Amino acid sequence: MSRSSGARLPLVLVPVRADDAALDRCLAALERSTPPGTRVWLADDAQVGPRAHALIEHWCAHTRLQADYTRRSVGVGETAHVAEALAACGNADVAVLASDAVPTPGWLERMAAALADDRAIATITPWCNAGETASWPRVARAARAAPIPHDLDRIAAAAASLPTSAPELPAAVGHAVLLRGVARQRAGGVDATGFRSWQAALTDLSLRLSGLGWRNALCESAFVARLHEGTMVDGDVEALAVRWPDWHARLANFLMRDPLHARRERLSQRSAELAHADRQHDLFDDDGDAGPAATVTFGVQPAFHRAASAAPDALPA
Repeated sequence: MSRSSGARLPLVLVPVRADDAALDRCLAALERSTPPGTRVWLADDAQVGPRAHALIEHWCAHTRLQADYTRRSVGVGETAHVAEALAACGNADVAVLASDAVPTPGWLERMAAALADDRAIATITPWCNAGETASWPRVARAARAAPIPHDLDRIAAAAASLPTSAPELPAAVGHAVLLRGVARQRAGGVDATGFRSWQAALTDLSLRLSGLGWRNALCESAFVARLHEGTMVDGDVEALAVRWPDWHARLANFLMRDPLHARRERLSQRSAELAHADRQHDLFDDDGDAGPAATVTFGVQPAFHRAASAAPDALPA
């Protein structure tokens, strides 16, 4: 895909957090799995230290993507920071990607296509090994989230090969979500003060969108991995219960009924078929002893270890 094609995709907003190794893995996967020229905004709420700051600078200088990095001098909190960034995007569609997530090939294109195919969709969430209602290979709570699969490319290819219908989710999930800008604005945007965690604020936004007639949907053709499920901080669960008294019952009912079970099974079966085909290919591959491909990261070299300079609070144009 050309650089201009990537520029036509939604902007990717990555609220960076203080986990150097996870951020390194995320940026490497983003570089590998996202079309050149795609706009990426790394938004730092005064979270990262010198090593991660150097990693970001190095990545921005070498990436094929159109990257911007902003850092607040004083943090305002996760939800307030995401709300501020989204507000700066106006009515543009924005994909919010967790900085410990691992996107796979085609993730953004397929989410954008799903959003374009159904104008009633306000939020579209891909499959994830640690995505609660959008989890694969099984529905999982945070304590039982499946590990990141070793064959992510195969899972992405399997998902891409299956028919899609964008089934309903009770709410979007925070590993990766594409937000329709017009819908977000009509719902009043993200509540920057009522919730401290992004997952809680995203749930609240999803429920307000649903109340206005919009849909929160699953993108069955895309997969984004994550090490852990997003969690809510103290007070957010109670705040959701006050504002949405039936939310926890609705979530529990969805998890118990598991209406996405058949779709998970289809993805598992297709992934197994591709794995079998790969093994058959290896039997007749003369270069089959070449060894496994190396994992690429943007690890910081010692020369990049320097103190982070003060950065303005300004948001990118």
